[in-house]
Amino acid sequence: MSTAHILIIEDDDLVSRTVERSLASDEFKISLADNGLDGLKIARKRQPDLVILDVIMPEMDGFEVCRKIRADQTLSEVPILFLTAKIKDEDKVNGFLAGADDYLTKPFNIDELLLRVHAILRRTNRQDVSQPQSLEYKQISQIAGKVLQQLQLQKNSPVANYTMVVGDFVLDTQSYELYTPQRGKVRLTPIQYDLVHHMMSYPGQIFSPSRLLDEVWDYPMDTGSPDLVRVHIKNLRDRVETDPRSPDFICTVPGYGYTIEDKVLVDQPASEGLSISG
Repeated sequence: MSTAHILIIEDDDLVSRTVERSLASDEFKISLADNGLDGLKIARKRQPDLVILDVIMPEMDGFEVCRKIRADQTLSEVPILFLTAKIKDEDKVNGFLAGADDYLTKPFNIDELLLRVHAILRRTNRQDVSQPQSLEYKQISQIAGKVLQQLQLQKNSPVANYTMVVGDFVLDTQSYELYTPQRGKVRLTPIQYDLVHHMMSYPGQIFSPSRLLDEVWDYPMDTGSPDLVRVHIKNLRDRVETDPRSPDFICTVPGYGYTIEDKVLVDQPASEGLSISG
């Protein structure tokens, strides 16, 4: 892997310098910013491979910085790791809702920080070896069929080269958008895309939180918190499920984990919610 550019946005000089020294090597190029506005300027001037972001900062807090990065077309896919003293569960939820990939609280262990940095960079740099299912002989619902026809017209190329279909849900692997039967087109964050893509690659398989931490987050077994998985699953359901309290796409198997089942939810022509124009 080539030298990775890591941007640290942290107003506490002692913390930022500690992180900088911990990451100092030929493997990383480090940039520092002590506030959100300067951090955004640096990111837009030279796109980082990872942003390590504090929450409590003057003028613009880390949650707002994270939302601005996700809303920026050129930066939207940059992974973000919160490193913060905000330790309440609601703070973590707010971080993930803002678009964070991971969340580490202060005081932090240097070895754990390095593990998470390497895991994020491995995940975002590895080649996507999972091949979408061939659509030529795959029986699909009318809803998914209409989406696929429109995508093929838009991109003028075989949809089997860049789409995955499970039931009524269609994942566009070029635009990182998921087409849902009721909520229409949803642009996924990088970690949400990785999670959905991985589970759609193995429909019907049950994934425990520890397995997802290993296979999606690239954390070694028995490291990382299952809460990380649970919060991302909850956020995904809030965005793509017709009724997040009774999910029919990302289903819970009590005592085991989560699964995406290859089932048709609505066997009728696509509704207006599935419009993909624009």
